[in-house]
Amino acid sequence: MNVPMLDLSEQYEQLKPEIMRVLDEVMRSSRFILGDYVKKLEADIAAYSRAKHGIGCGNGSDAIHIALQAAGVGPGDEVITTAFTFFATAGSIARAGAKPVFVDIDPVTFNIDPAQIEAAVTEKTKAIIPVHLYGQMADMEAIAAIAKRHGLVVIEDAAQAIGAKYNGKCVGELGTAATYSFFPTKNLGAYGDGGMIITNDDELAEKCRVIRVHGSKPKYYHHVLGYNSRLDEMQAAILSVKFPHLDRWTEQRRKHAATYTRLLEEAVGDLVVTPKEVDGRYHVFHQYTIRAPKRDELQAFLKEQGIATMVYYPLPLHLQPVFASLGYKEGQLPEAEKAAKEALSLPMFPELKEEQQQYVVEKIAEFYRHFA
Repeated sequence: MNVPMLDLSEQYEQLKPEIMRVLDEVMRSSRFILGDYVKKLEADIAAYSRAKHGIGCGNGSDAIHIALQAAGVGPGDEVITTAFTFFATAGSIARAGAKPVFVDIDPVTFNIDPAQIEAAVTEKTKAIIPVHLYGQMADMEAIAAIAKRHGLVVIEDAAQAIGAKYNGKCVGELGTAATYSFFPTKNLGAYGDGGMIITNDDELAEKCRVIRVHGSKPKYYHHVLGYNSRLDEMQAAILSVKFPHLDRWTEQRRKHAATYTRLLEEAVGDLVVTPKEVDGRYHVFHQYTIRAPKRDELQAFLKEQGIATMVYYPLPLHLQPVFASLGYKEGQLPEAEKAAKEALSLPMFPELKEEQQQYVVEKIAEFYRHFA
């Protein structure tokens, strides 16, 4: 049996007639830039997130960068974030001219540890970027309290967490703003790049809209240095077809996660650590990520059995060569470094079949019986 990490083909076949219809509509309208589908998606995603504003942009990385710039983050500022996340989080901080300050993670959730944030605040700190990794929100009440004490901006990197909840609060409700990615592999994925900023801050929203069009308002009059990062109308049309299915797909992901956990506990006990959904959190399981002894050997074995897996992320950001000048050393953020050696994400998508999950778990159990 072959089990892919992600398979979008079945989803596409189900939605194909409607996708073809809206793409034809866009082509016939000839409105390709910031058209009606972009406006509709912005309104829909904002409402879904209980936010006043949605600002579509070119991708999730630009969404972070634009939000930081709109919040006044720039050269000389420090932004505290997690060391265990995709590069775009810290890359966007650096592109804004600020200094990323990396702190360690909570080993249970893989998310940024609020206690570490407090200790890292200096007079230069301007913002915090918590990342809602793998689909579970970080401890936002604690983070918001720290931000309030120190007068800091909070930009939630929710690239993997659309639809996630924290004590009934949506992504973005406890921060200054939040950013989404619509990269094809995301829970709500386009057929190319796309991103969005959501916020309840009127002034921040307007600045984001101006920055995404070269800093122009009105057209051809430039008061700030922006750049070209707009959500494509074709991608917005595709996302408008997919969006009504998001909650159903999320429930399927949650069902698959529960199945994985049950099967793994039966097959290998506590030999691997399964994801924990913290009380009060609603996990959308962008990834189902275990901690596995002999992780690299297990991954190689599963590949031989036709099972795709992914390591998110093999080298924490504080040890990336591009950030060597910041002076971090191995051993400085031990939980992030440990997670980088143990984390393994198993196949996860709404259309995943239970027999595929059973096969994955059978092979994991076989590996530990014979090779570990």
